[in-house]
Amino acid sequence: MWLFLVLGVVLVLIGLLWTLQGFNVLGGSAMSGSPVWGTIGPIVLIVGVVLIVVGVVRRRRRSGA
Repeated sequence: MWLFLVLGVVLVLIGLLWTLQGFNVLGGSAMSGSPVWGTIGPIVLIVGVVLIVVGVVRRRRRSGA
């Protein structure tokens, strides 16, 4: 369950970074202003959120809450 949470947080952060670079909010990279990263970033971010939710649900089920 910790793996889901940690991996989820990492993916959310990476997805957010890629999204901001894709929409040219953060510059200084070859990914800046690229619509490809503006599309991939939110997908990775959503996958990260799903992993966090799965980790939290599994943790609550195991603890009996």
